[in-house]
Amino acid sequence: MLLFEVGGRLYGCGIDAVREIIPFRACTRLPGAPSFVCGLINLRGTITTVLDLARRLEAGEVDRAEGSIVLVEHGAKTVGVGVDRVLDVQPVASSEIEPATGDDARGGIAQGLVHLGGDVVVLLDVRQLVKQVLL
Repeated sequence: MLLFEVGGRLYGCGIDAVREIIPFRACTRLPGAPSFVCGLINLRGTITTVLDLARRLEAGEVDRAEGSIVLVEHGAKTVGVGVDRVLDVQPVASSEIEPATGDDARGGIAQGLVHLGGDVVVLLDVRQLVKQVLL
């Protein structure tokens, strides 16, 4: 699981969904796009949509000066997910994940909770998040 921080809280996602991590860069805003869509970036000749995960989770805005973009693959498409800070990669057994309940308002992007040390990590399904944006 890839651990990252958004809005002062710890989140994680399966590392298998992550293509790479890059520093946050300026995005070209799309008129009429939802507020959680930062805009577009040119990533080595490929136009890539970037999301602000903090806005999507209603936790403020991602720190664009110090933040990172986690590039997630969904089929042939790649979408960037902006986070405040990438922390670590931690192994997590499926038996350690507590199932998420009551996440219908956010479109089912929370997969569960994981306890690491004294911290609680919300495990997100970033592929589901990307799928919602691509539809």
